[in-house]
Amino acid sequence: MNKRNTLKLLGAVTALSVGMMASTTAFAQQKLKWAHAYETSEPYHTESVWAAEEIKKRTNGKFDIQVFPASSLGKESDINQGLTLGTVDMIISGTSFAARSYPRLGIAYYPFIFRDGDHLLAYSRSPVFKEMVDEYRKKTGIQITAYTYYGARHTTAQKVFTNCEGMKGLKIRVPDVPAYTATPRACGANPTPIAFAEVYLALQNGTVEAQENPLTTIEAKKFFEVQKAIMLTGHIVDGLTTQVAPHVWNRLSDAEKKVFVDVTQEAAARASAKIKAREAELADFFKSKGLQVVNVDRESFRQAVLKNVTLESLGYTRADYDAIQTAK
Repeated sequence: MNKRNTLKLLGAVTALSVGMMASTTAFAQQKLKWAHAYETSEPYHTESVWAAEEIKKRTNGKFDIQVFPASSLGKESDINQGLTLGTVDMIISGTSFAARSYPRLGIAYYPFIFRDGDHLLAYSRSPVFKEMVDEYRKKTGIQITAYTYYGARHTTAQKVFTNCEGMKGLKIRVPDVPAYTATPRACGANPTPIAFAEVYLALQNGTVEAQENPLTTIEAKKFFEVQKAIMLTGHIVDGLTTQVAPHVWNRLSDAEKKVFVDVTQEAAARASAKIKAREAELADFFKSKGLQVVNVDRESFRQAVLKNVTLESLGYTRADYDAIQTAK
């Protein structure tokens, strides 16, 4: 073999080696889409970004996760569906959407079922929740890895009211989920489902005159700009779950699954702490913006729900309710 042919052969081998290495690297690294409906300023987003980087670090760069905030990959119902369709790989979302496939999860939205955020987080660590997570995965293939405290849901409106009776006739935006509509229905209001991304405009143009969300969401979505009062109804203590699509979860090794669980739970704990701290500050913030912040007769709401929208009417069981009450 002459020198020219030898050099050509060496060049070809080198090019092939480089190409194989590039191909192997490209094949090894998996790009994942993590979607949610919340603003970039909110802890659900900032901690998701942290978690994405941390997963990448702990898996030596195998998973390159991009977080898509503020419904940029679709409304909350779309991204939930996307887990099954394969259009998204991870999401943060309330389990009310998961409950459409596995109704038992929806009990967490039954009004006044949780005493406070600590009680909700205790439930997220309880045997009854683990059982639900396992059954949900068996039915859908989707894995819930973490639970984040979202906040106690309060009501904003163009008028002040102080008890359940005062809500009568109020046209209020709520998510299109029976447990969310339970309190307004029990009090004679007119619950109106509107997509989360469209709520500000609906309040601004008078399509609805009220809405309900945690104080931190009312701040982040600037609902306080188009409402006159906040009633501290605290009717639902809400949470968000981090979920991984089956086409991702089923390909993970046990070690990788542990990384995803550990990191997303760390992120959830960090976000929960930030939400609790901010909640404590927001009543004064809203007052400074000219809103009335009103303490209400919460017992009047609770009694109306218990009387008019029973657990059983929503398809939930007393056994699950009792197990949640004892979660510590």
